[in-house]
Amino acid sequence: MLPAPWFAVRVAIERVAVLGLGLIGGSLLLRSASNSASVVGYDADPRTRAAVAERLGNAAIAPDPATAVHDADLVVLAVPLPAVAAVSGALREVGYRGLLTDVTSVKEPVRALVAGAVPDARWVGGHPMAGKEASGFDAADAGLLTGCAWALCLDEETSLPDWLDVARWVLSLGGQVAPLTSAEHDAAVARISHLPHLVAAALATGAAAEPIGAAALGLGAGSFRDATRVAATRAALTAAMCGGNAVALTAELDGLIDRLTAARELLTRADPIDALTGWLDNARAIRAQWPPQGEKADIPLTRDDLLAAGRAGGRLTAIHADTATALIPRPS
Repeated sequence: MLPAPWFAVRVAIERVAVLGLGLIGGSLLLRSASNSASVVGYDADPRTRAAVAERLGNAAIAPDPATAVHDADLVVLAVPLPAVAAVSGALREVGYRGLLTDVTSVKEPVRALVAGAVPDARWVGGHPMAGKEASGFDAADAGLLTGCAWALCLDEETSLPDWLDVARWVLSLGGQVAPLTSAEHDAAVARISHLPHLVAAALATGAAAEPIGAAALGLGAGSFRDATRVAATRAALTAAMCGGNAVALTAELDGLIDRLTAARELLTRADPIDALTGWLDNARAIRAQWPPQGEKADIPLTRDDLLAAGRAGGRLTAIHADTATALIPRPS
């Protein structure tokens, strides 16, 4: 009889430690606890630790990082980018060598920090595309991550078996896995997430500008509310997210400026209404087809096939013995 393949014999992730219990880390802790999973959290803020203990009991919160990660099958870094170095250093001090993922909104800087601080840890970069403008454990929600696209980085140095273990864990939480490299992730989120944060901030600031700022804000309705929602995010979090992805985001800003310059030129034409219609119709068609409708496909569990699915906008919804089920968007 042939020996069982590695994907049939690997031990599932059973005990998880979440370091950082803000919106995403707290939601992870609540979701895992609701699944009756073995999970423990730690946060540097004693008030957050007290809030977790009050909500989930003392067993759900550790007094320090070393206690939290003891015997963990997976450690999740759920802190903003500026805190990753310190938390990674804490993992180095306790000699952590196991599976490590994160939920930071930029990946290449985390990749470099982790490689330098805890080179023996098996890092699989992650980023769930979910959030609110509110932050902190009080805003955490066990259902926040359900159905979200969850980027998991399959870089050259990433072990495929480790990646699949983390992917299965993500699926168990209700996420849908988008396989990408760290560089591909950063380029994509610069366009679809980080740029909208800067646009929202610019719109909010511009709306309040004198001489008619008060009147403009008084007339604000749906378009202003929807376009500026994320401007209410805590400034330090947005700055860390956008500043940590500065190179990719600068390129996206340049592209946006070019598109807005083109729109401005259309407004100067003899018939600006007719000139704008085609420009706006293109945008309307793109938005009308979002989110894209996916078709199920069987994806072999190889690095190339998984990355091809992610680059096509696909999300894994299940992982089997030798294939994954993916939702691949239909061509527009």
